Amino acid sequence: MQATDTAAGASRTLGFAACIALVMGNMIGSGVFLLPASLAPFGWDAVAGWAFTIAGSLVLAFVIARLTVAMPDANAAQMIARAYGPLAGFAIGWIYWLSIIITNVTIAVAATANLSSILPALAKPGVGALCSIGFLWAMTGINLIGARAAGVTQIATTLLKLVPIAVVLVLLILILGSGRAEVTPFPAQGLTGAGITASAALTLWALLGFESASVAADKVRDPARTIPRATLIGTAATGLIYLLVCSGIALTLPAAETQTGSPFGAFVSHYWSPGPAGFVALFVVVSCLGALNGWTLLQGEVPLAMARAGELPRWLAGTDARGTPVRGLILSTVLASLMLVANSLQGLVALFTAMALLATSATLWLYVGCALASLRFRLVVPAALIGLGYALWTLWGAGVVASGSSVLLMAAGLPFHWWARRGLGRAQSN
Repeated sequence: MQATDTAAGASRTLGFAACIALVMGNMIGSGVFLLPASLAPFGWDAVAGWAFTIAGSLVLAFVIARLTVAMPDANAAQMIARAYGPLAGFAIGWIYWLSIIITNVTIAVAATANLSSILPALAKPGVGALCSIGFLWAMTGINLIGARAAGVTQIATTLLKLVPIAVVLVLLILILGSGRAEVTPFPAQGLTGAGITASAALTLWALLGFESASVAADKVRDPARTIPRATLIGTAATGLIYLLVCSGIALTLPAAETQTGSPFGAFVSHYWSPGPAGFVALFVVVSCLGALNGWTLLQGEVPLAMARAGELPRWLAGTDARGTPVRGLILSTVLASLMLVANSLQGLVALFTAMALLATSATLWLYVGCALASLRFRLVVPAALIGLGYALWTLWGAGVVASGSSVLLMAAGLPFHWWARRGLGRAQSN
């Protein structure tokens, strides 16, 4: 299964619609359905927090998009390598690959947790871990068929996951227009810096993934034109959805009812009927699986690109006739499964929380690297400076434990880099 130029050309199967679905599908996972409960105590501070986080994400998305225009043949990690050398590119690519694997574990656990409201047996730690592993391998199976199948699945699941969001938006318009809902009043003392900072940190997990189209550049048709448009449109659309839906629920639903495992279901039940609310959990599962499908595509692409660049063993550079990185996909899912087995004794909520925080910290290094690369190449310097400041601030806000763990994980990849470079040197000498 060796990569060929023909396979590489045939592998560019993701068009504009599929790229938007990839960006939005990877961003809209479990976060939007759970955040209203976490953000409700912050009131109007949470609205400002959303605005701050969306603005920061759009700036970083713009920086990554401009880098893609300048280097359409490179993904995000390769751009960093061109700016600061192969070691920097490897370090960012490695930690980003691990962050994707951790993200997939987190999303699979979230899907199982939501499904457990219908099938209570899944709430048991061992049973829940097995179900999550099943979700991981199901999405891997779809991606093994090829990027086209993954793209079609992403479009379908993105459309399905928008159904409950559309229902809430329609309900918000109806209840606000009829005066049925009492909106939390704007505080007399105004907004607070502490509340905005805390709520902005909470929203970070939900907005990860706007770089997805750039990371999958090898699979995109006309990447210099498609990726920037899809990145900015997908990020802006997702941010607007989050701002309206999460803020709407948090500001109109009675505080006691937001503190449930399904704020969307509580909102639909309160303002419509308990019957339709029962289907919300199923749509949340679909939402999680759609995000898992998109991230699974990336968990094969990242090690493939690194292996082709000589930063990981050449064994991972192999693809099938459709350009699918079979070995990278299977290895990534094996690692994710082992991670689930190792943590199978934890409850679903505890496991989700720990994995989400670690995945967030690990992903932030990619954003830091892209901002620094933009500065090195003197591309959109003002935006790069703002994006760098935002990424460093959120990395600090993630906490010493999570950020420190991500640094240790980054360092753990250095022996593999040495192994790959040594093998590359031997091959060149022969």
